[in-house]
Amino acid sequence: MIGKPEDKILKSFTGLEGGIVAAGSTCGVVSGGAMGLALSHYDEIVEKGIPAQAGLLALVGEYVKWFEEHFGTSICKERSGVDFYTTTGQLRYFLPGDKVSKCLWHIRGAIRYLHAFRQNELPKIEVESDEEPNESIHCAQRVLAGIKEQTGIGEDLLEQLSFVFDGGIGLQGGACGALAGAIIGVNLLLGMNVRDMTYSEILKAFAVGHKNLLTDKPVEKPEPFIVGKKIVKNFKKEAGAMECQKITGKKFSDWTDFQTFISSSEKCAGLMEFAKDQACMALEKYA
Repeated sequence: MIGKPEDKILKSFTGLEGGIVAAGSTCGVVSGGAMGLALSHYDEIVEKGIPAQAGLLALVGEYVKWFEEHFGTSICKERSGVDFYTTTGQLRYFLPGDKVSKCLWHIRGAIRYLHAFRQNELPKIEVESDEEPNESIHCAQRVLAGIKEQTGIGEDLLEQLSFVFDGGIGLQGGACGALAGAIIGVNLLLGMNVRDMTYSEILKAFAVGHKNLLTDKPVEKPEPFIVGKKIVKNFKKEAGAMECQKITGKKFSDWTDFQTFISSSEKCAGLMEFAKDQACMALEKYA
């Protein structure tokens, strides 16, 4: 659609399927679409800095709201009604086919929406700040930067655009950006290179990953789901939830509101550090 394959970013998003390692948080169609919008507006973001970032965050927020209005919710478990961490849940998702068909229908709708908005101008947002872009605090970005500094594994473009995860993706209170940063950081190493894989290889990796959700003993070598589910479990224990609004008790109104909060939140600072450490431990073990 935008003429930019960005295979490393695509690989890193492997673990966002099913609401962050199939744990039921924000739908992967939503998080993937948010990054798609960021890639579509990359040149404007580079040229205009923080005002363009604030505009993109608002545009992503509108996408999330549209998704919720049309499909009921952006939370995977609420929308699908299944628990991928149980055998019965996985079977129900695929059989008799109504659940998986609904997801395909939602993907279709999301792609149509994104196609229509890919060339729209970003909303003009007044930003009450004189700070430089690198002085702003972004949850996923800080985690990704920490991972790169400690392990050498990173992707500059992914890090630069990961502010779309702020405030639970477009400030809408969904999946925590720190957790998303940890998962996409790990998948820079372990994720699926789908453009270099045959269809049968993709299906096999999908099957192995979902089987690994049901056991603590991996079926094959470490892969996104067996590694990611441990990070999710530890993060939920530490934070008490996966969603930004539940963790912070807030739903942010705009860029300035988020920056004011995140710059003084000791809890969020601690969770960013925790998420970074969880990802680094996994990467240092398997790299």
